Amino acid sequence: MNTEEISTLTEEKAVTNDKDRVLADYRTAMVSRHASLMGRKEVFMGKAKFGIFGDGKELAQLAMARFFEPGDFRSGYYRDQTFMFAVGELTVQEYFAQLYAHADVEAEPASGGRLMNGHFATRSLNADGTWRNLMEIKNATADISPTAAQMPKLVGLAYASKLYKENEALHGFKEFSNKGNEIAWGTIGNASTAEGMFFETFNAGGVLQVPMIISVWDDDYGISVTNDFQITKSSISEALEGFRRDGDKQGYEILVVKGWDYEALMWTYHKAAKIAREEHVPVLIHVTEMTQPQGHSTSGSHERYKSKERLEWEAEYDCIPQFRKYIIENGFADTEELDKIDQETKKEVRESKEKAWRAFSSSIKEELDAAAELIRKAAGKGQNREELGQLAQELQQTLNPIRMDVISTVRKVLLLMRHDPVEVKAELLKWYKEQQLRNKDRYSSHLYSESAFKATAIEEEPVQYEEEALMVDGREVLRACFDALLARDPRVFAIGEDVGKIGDVNQAFAGLQAKYGELRVTDTGIREVSIIGQGVGAALRGLRPITEIQYLDYLIYALMTLSDDLACLHYRTKGGQKAPLIIRTRGHRLEGVWHSGSPIGMILSSLRGILLCVPRNMTQAAGMYNTLMEADEPALMIEVLNGYRLKEKMPANVGTFKVPLGKAEILREGSDITIVTYGAMCRIVMEAAQQLAAVGIELEVIDVQTLIPFDLDQTILKSIQKTNRVIFADEDVPGGASAFMMQQVIEGQKAYFYLDAEPTTLAANEHRPAYSSDGDYFSKPSVDDVIEKAYAIMHEADPVKFPSLF
Repeated sequence: MNTEEISTLTEEKAVTNDKDRVLADYRTAMVSRHASLMGRKEVFMGKAKFGIFGDGKELAQLAMARFFEPGDFRSGYYRDQTFMFAVGELTVQEYFAQLYAHADVEAEPASGGRLMNGHFATRSLNADGTWRNLMEIKNATADISPTAAQMPKLVGLAYASKLYKENEALHGFKEFSNKGNEIAWGTIGNASTAEGMFFETFNAGGVLQVPMIISVWDDDYGISVTNDFQITKSSISEALEGFRRDGDKQGYEILVVKGWDYEALMWTYHKAAKIAREEHVPVLIHVTEMTQPQGHSTSGSHERYKSKERLEWEAEYDCIPQFRKYIIENGFADTEELDKIDQETKKEVRESKEKAWRAFSSSIKEELDAAAELIRKAAGKGQNREELGQLAQELQQTLNPIRMDVISTVRKVLLLMRHDPVEVKAELLKWYKEQQLRNKDRYSSHLYSESAFKATAIEEEPVQYEEEALMVDGREVLRACFDALLARDPRVFAIGEDVGKIGDVNQAFAGLQAKYGELRVTDTGIREVSIIGQGVGAALRGLRPITEIQYLDYLIYALMTLSDDLACLHYRTKGGQKAPLIIRTRGHRLEGVWHSGSPIGMILSSLRGILLCVPRNMTQAAGMYNTLMEADEPALMIEVLNGYRLKEKMPANVGTFKVPLGKAEILREGSDITIVTYGAMCRIVMEAAQQLAAVGIELEVIDVQTLIPFDLDQTILKSIQKTNRVIFADEDVPGGASAFMMQQVIEGQKAYFYLDAEPTTLAANEHRPAYSSDGDYFSKPSVDDVIEKAYAIMHEADPVKFPSLF
């Protein structure tokens, strides 16, 4: 038998639809369908808040599951329940635990109740934050609700396979990859393909030629809007025809298959997997003629917008009845056998649902009973016995109680008992405080890493200088740091616009592509969303990417991906997944409306969960990069745009010294006013401090260095205890980062106890900077602005010594 014959037989075996396999698939399909039907009823009964289900998509997901191998990754959306059942990474009980929002990762391992139903995730990490062997898992990255937002990281998951395949230095990382043999599988609804994130990701995948399979589940609707309004030619595969690979021109393999045709689906997914896995060619599978029997979600009925004819067609071409028809016509089973499977799976799903509900409700019932008993006990000794007893009774009569009902009642009780002696309510108070700690873990933990590898646990290593240390451009300090990082760890790579050949627009990677190769220092197209996605996906697979956003104002392009995916990834999986991506950009001072902004308040408000580093110079930046590469958290590094050619000493330990995150630094000691700032403003403030010293005003200048984490040692508070006055200065708009710093210090550190003057801020104007040096001077805080602000505070304190300037 020749090689071609063996290959053909192997292919046939891979898609053989023998009776056992077909009926096993039918059983899984029926489990999933019954889970959808029962899940909807649970919402309408008030036992769950909301429901969105995968009915109508079962057969295509069974086909996808058949060719999905351990080590592969899925980045999909909230209709993929059949797939998760089929690959064995989701049980029916876990499915319903998520519907009920069971806040326990043992019961609901995807998120511990933090993700809405239908949002799936496997746990990549052990309880201590270390990596599991991802090659033993059929991996699913944590789903997100915004349409098409699952796409950017898909290209990164696939790009990781390319790096693991082509970079021999990575072949030893066997817990993350089998030399790049893994496929990244993406799923998306037809309407969501109209989003820009889909098109940008699709283009990036074609350029990079990575093993990525995108399945479009096409039921012709996006809630009530048909494909006629969504997609050119009303068909995503036809619209993307120009991306099809052709002869020697690289591109996509594009396949189209009907969602109710079981046999065709199996052959299509077999072909797609073979192409992607063996050739590293991306594939689009457009699965048409799908249905959505229960409509979009529990929020409404599809009968409102679908015609009678459409609904009749959907009933006939629902993939479950079509699958039954296929099974019977091909002699795999008769109606009686299939009905039996239907009954068995319905019972199985009901039993799993009931177990999930009992587990969820019993944990709350225990807390409810304990609270009610303590309330009654306190009521017996308290002043408002009747009211307290009524609250306890109402609590125990609550239908389908949730934890909020318990805690809210206890808080009402404590308010009623405010005049009672502490000993009367001591037991209730103790219980309440214990519950608050438990609920903090249930609902608020893991926004940042809690492992031994969190950034704040990385030991500081002070910078060292030789006696005759050279003064060099700041960019050369960064270049030496990046050189050391790339040399030390083969998992490190850098991508971004102009990063490769020319070494980035400011030359911090100059010559490093030539030294380490294009796989390690890589140019990309102008596509910020998928640059970030490329980094997120690669970091999810154990690599250590540095992704560059050329200028800070371009970060807005990728803000949704950063906010909805990366920033909340560790939180929404309750420590189950991590992506320690470093995003490198530059901002602050320049001249003009663009490339000179400092929208830090926007970043602080939208990117909690990502560390925010704002170094004043390139030496501090290098020390932070060294720290972050030993940590396991994502971080945004904002370098000072006009600082690359300012002279700095070259550290002797440039590749190893580590700046601690969350540690503010006193740049200048003073006794009159504490001024808190960061980044490019440090030079402005230091110059102002020198001039103020000449008129008898001594500023204590503090560089916070990182805004997240913020001044963990309370250096600012200690300074205010000495000066009793404070200014928060930065280049953001009024009420932006300056207000954040004020809240952290005045409220968070309780610094108001030590103030003799009103705390104040010094920020830029509300508009973006006008062009030229004059534009900069009149738009952003200048040395003169700092001097006048500080002088005014001292004039109020001592008008004789410091008479008014105006």
